[in-house]
Amino acid sequence: MAAANKVFAARLAGLVVLGPDGESIGRVRDVVITARVGRQQPRVLGLVIELFTRKRIFVPMLRVTAIEPSSVTLTTGNVSLRRFQQRPGEVLALAQVADSHVRVDDPELEELRDADIIVVDLGIEQTRTRDWVVSKVAVRGHRGRLGRRAAMHVVEWQHVQGLTQTDLAMPGQGVSALLTQFEGMRAADVANAMRLLPEKRRHELALALDDERLADVVQELPSDDQTDLLMHLEVERAADVLEAMDPDDAADLLGELPETEAESLLQLMDPQDSEPVRRLLEHSPDTAGGLMTPEPVVLTASTTVAEALARARISDVTPALASMVFVVRPPTATPTGRYLGCVHLQKLLREPPASLVGGLLDTDMPRLAPEDSLTSVTRYFATYNLVCGPVVDDEDHLIGAVTVDDVLDHLLPEDWREEEIDG
Repeated sequence: MAAANKVFAARLAGLVVLGPDGESIGRVRDVVITARVGRQQPRVLGLVIELFTRKRIFVPMLRVTAIEPSSVTLTTGNVSLRRFQQRPGEVLALAQVADSHVRVDDPELEELRDADIIVVDLGIEQTRTRDWVVSKVAVRGHRGRLGRRAAMHVVEWQHVQGLTQTDLAMPGQGVSALLTQFEGMRAADVANAMRLLPEKRRHELALALDDERLADVVQELPSDDQTDLLMHLEVERAADVLEAMDPDDAADLLGELPETEAESLLQLMDPQDSEPVRRLLEHSPDTAGGLMTPEPVVLTASTTVAEALARARISDVTPALASMVFVVRPPTATPTGRYLGCVHLQKLLREPPASLVGGLLDTDMPRLAPEDSLTSVTRYFATYNLVCGPVVDDEDHLIGAVTVDDVLDHLLPEDWREEEIDG
């Protein structure tokens, strides 16, 4: 099939990128263009490619030898693995231009004159000199009567106004194209991609995500980005997002804020959600009490193996937390009644479904105390080959559990989320 020399940017998103030998390198995530004043067609500088390590790099358009319906082929497999960073004068076609408000002065489309028009896509094409330029803009008006979708029109670039960098910096831009890009992606991958967006677009995307999705994404951001996003939300919305976060992550985030601001947010949260966060804030962040989650899998001795496995299978329970269930006397909400012991997941898998967990207890497993240091917790996991451990107070109440991912978060450098994984 012949390679295309005209294509719309959105059609490129998600396409596999191949080297000259057909080896897969990654996928297209965006198109980088120049920001030009006036009606001169912007040059297409290159593509943002997401490698299979989730790292995003820049590939110049001159390295592209063919664009086909299912793939983009490069002239060489040797590309710079430096992380993509947007430079002054560069604009992202999908992340920044799509959903922006423009004006159209095409004499053949009088119905669009003075109307509120939204950019849907950019048409790019290759010139005789092998350069690529933005030649057309696909636009659509707002929904018409009865919510019907307005017709889409393809307009020559010179008839579209409102795509300068100043225009693109104006607030109120939609994010439907961004949401489509991020649909189905893991929260950590959305967070990584979100960090590459201009600040304005990050905040607009945060406003558009629902509380649960935004909470998942915020938990995967570096602490500075977490506080920045939270502080740009309305205070009531910020409290809602904190409620949707895991209590230990919410406590870590609130611990980065001034005490008065943290307390204001805690007061706006539902008491049922704020109480475990308050208990976590009582502990130093580099102790077992500060590292723990107050919501492990907690059961009574009369629980059957079948019920225990069902609890471990709940999607909200992380693999590390699911590796062990904790057995206590009522109540089972932390701080619980007297801690009796734990049962490892492998033990549950070997026993008949009707057996009671009270008869399967590992009572010899050492416990963590809330004041145990990060070093002590690390040695605990290394010594006993565990990924989860109970935190029990002086009165024998289970108050939470520390997982290995909590420990890694604190052992790694503070800026580890900002560093790239080598391919």
